[in-house]
Amino acid sequence: MNLKKYFVRALHRLQKGPGYTYKELLVWYCDNTNTHGPKRIIKEGPKKKLIWFFLTLLFASLVFWQWGILINTYLSYNVTSSLSIGFKTMKFPAVTVCNANPFKYSEVKHLLKELDRLIEAALERILQPTPGNSSENISPPLDLDLWHQIPLVLIDEHDKDNPVILDIFESNQGAAGNLSTGGNQTTEGNETACSHQGSDNCTYRNFTSAAQAVTEWYILQSTSILSKVPLQERIRMGYQAEDMILACLYGAEPCNYKNFTQIYHPDHGNCYIFNWGMDEEALNSSNPGAEFGLKLILDISQQDYIPYLSSAAGARLMLHQQKSFPFLKDQGIYAMAGTETSIGVLVDELERMGYPYSDCTMNGSDVPVKNLYSQYNTSYSIQACLRSCFQNHMIEICGCGHYMFPLPEGVNYCNNEDNPGWAYCYSSLRSSIRHRQICIDSCKETCNDTQYKMTISMADWPSEASEDWIFHILSYERDMSTNVTLDRNGIIKLNIYFQEYNYRTISESAATTIVWLLSSLGGQFGFWMGGSVLCLIEFGEIIIDSLWITIINVIGWCKGLKQKRAQARYPDAPPTVSELVEAHTNLGFQHEDACALPRDEVLPPEPGTPPPNYDSLRVQPLDILGPDSDAE
Repeated sequence: MNLKKYFVRALHRLQKGPGYTYKELLVWYCDNTNTHGPKRIIKEGPKKKLIWFFLTLLFASLVFWQWGILINTYLSYNVTSSLSIGFKTMKFPAVTVCNANPFKYSEVKHLLKELDRLIEAALERILQPTPGNSSENISPPLDLDLWHQIPLVLIDEHDKDNPVILDIFESNQGAAGNLSTGGNQTTEGNETACSHQGSDNCTYRNFTSAAQAVTEWYILQSTSILSKVPLQERIRMGYQAEDMILACLYGAEPCNYKNFTQIYHPDHGNCYIFNWGMDEEALNSSNPGAEFGLKLILDISQQDYIPYLSSAAGARLMLHQQKSFPFLKDQGIYAMAGTETSIGVLVDELERMGYPYSDCTMNGSDVPVKNLYSQYNTSYSIQACLRSCFQNHMIEICGCGHYMFPLPEGVNYCNNEDNPGWAYCYSSLRSSIRHRQICIDSCKETCNDTQYKMTISMADWPSEASEDWIFHILSYERDMSTNVTLDRNGIIKLNIYFQEYNYRTISESAATTIVWLLSSLGGQFGFWMGGSVLCLIEFGEIIIDSLWITIINVIGWCKGLKQKRAQARYPDAPPTVSELVEAHTNLGFQHEDACALPRDEVLPPEPGTPPPNYDSLRVQPLDILGPDSDAE
């Protein structure tokens, strides 16, 4: 019951309001606030009042302007980068080595036989473009169906306004206008990709050199052929670890090809990773320096290279983190045959701040692109995301996947037989800026990353004085042969080591924190207005009181409007209590008839007429509190 009375009193207090008018409340605030300026407005003379009012308004505007700048700066979530140098025993990086040539030519020659004959005939016509040359003179005849799917053309640009497009194996070029097969021609090569033979829906890729055009054309054609070969067969046709890795030494501990993990890389065939950390713990480097690193001797067998597929000879290698996929085409380096290559390593650790300071990811779980490289059980990287995104677009638009990227389940690689228009679709997609931007926007950088900075030096190896006995020993260890089966064109020596144990950490930190924001807001408020947090509380108090008065006034206005509407509906004044009592007392009587009749002859009320109820004549008071408001 006491609780009910308490709430009733509180409700009465709310109805009453603060007890001020707007003017009285404003005067009270100016007289009692601790903020400089408002007191002078009410205490000074008329002229000074105007001056102080202008100054107070000006400085209050400056405060709000500065506050807006500070809050906007805080919400921009800028970061600052700091560099720190540490010293510790570090994990040796994972080292991936591949041959620059993906397959042994002796193993894939039967698959590329027709393609090689075709490119040899094309090169002959490019170098000696004599009229009358035709494919019919070659025995056996060339498979021109393979050519027409993705043809190579030459461009005669003597007339810049009307360049002449010359198909190497076509003597009649009526479809292209007045074209000729002979005469002076430029060496500019152009690759075309059409949706099907004879189609006008083609795309041209221009090259300044025919060598570039031939290489790109051969890669595109061989991709279609090799995509139909099963994975295990492709692995068998590549370079095996026992043939490629001749010697291995890590620090003072010997190692061999069994200490490497084999993966198949579409660009380089069989690749081998040392210290990948998949099946066992990563190795630590005991000391910096060349004597405590990894030493390798590799045989790249350059004499078995595919002549038109790999124009560079050597080993492709890359240093990367454990359990990460090596993207050698983007981040790898070449080691040249016949040299000893020394690679000194320095470590940079990057630590980025996550959302909302940057759009990075910890493990790729919040990236909308399905990571196709997760089948290798490797960690997320932005390179894996970009390639997975491109492959997803390729499958969605072209109906098949590109040979250079992993495939999701239920999808096949593109080839000329099953997908005649794949080359045109692939070229259009690769040159599409819109699809490229979609992938860039969808993929995220990793928040934590380790980068290996390399210092590379090379020297001829072995020297002329020592090459005889070195090649004899290496040949005997590999083939158990007393004859020399190795030469300088196929041997590479690698030294990979930490230059020093100092590592650099580049970390991000918030440029603006909540402490900075509060101190800056308070500093501006104190400088321009001489205020503090308590002044803000006072200002909040007057805002609440003003709202309170406004609500009370609105309620009173609504009541007055309601009463006016009631008076308009019933214009006569309502009867008083005495009039109502008199009316009910005289109910059923007529004064003239009552005086004429005897007392016992007064007429009773008609049957069914209820007796008057005087209790119902009590007038209820109008109270917005309800029936319980009289509890006090």
